[in-house]
Amino acid sequence: MSKPGNRDNGRPVPAGRVRYLRLKIVAGLLLCVLPGFGMLRLWLASGTSWPLWAYGGSSLLAFVFYWNDKRKARNDAWRIPEKILHGAELLGGWPGALLAQQIFRHKTRKLSFQLVFWLIVLLHQVFWIDWLFLGAHLSFL
Repeated sequence: MSKPGNRDNGRPVPAGRVRYLRLKIVAGLLLCVLPGFGMLRLWLASGTSWPLWAYGGSSLLAFVFYWNDKRKARNDAWRIPEKILHGAELLGGWPGALLAQQIFRHKTRKLSFQLVFWLIVLLHQVFWIDWLFLGAHLSFL
């Protein structure tokens, strides 16, 4: 039997399933369009690939941090500090963090954490909008 409130459109959501999976996949992919296009343009223009490595490596690191933190939370063990999770996101790991939040259902309900997370995502979007369309006034690349 499902827990109260564990429903999706009036139907119980099976354990281990992510709510609104298609919508979340589309939203996540859309959020990656600007950084992806920006990194591709940077690579084609100058051969610079470090942003791709930074996003990829930081995303993998963030994903592992979230997995480990969720595991430790279940075992009542010492947890990974939120500033470490946010640091990985800030370095470019927010796509991996977003994926991990959904897969592990971790840190999705804590409002203060989500606020900082989405501000980091917004910061990355603003950076790439500036770099791609506004003359890179905020850029250090």
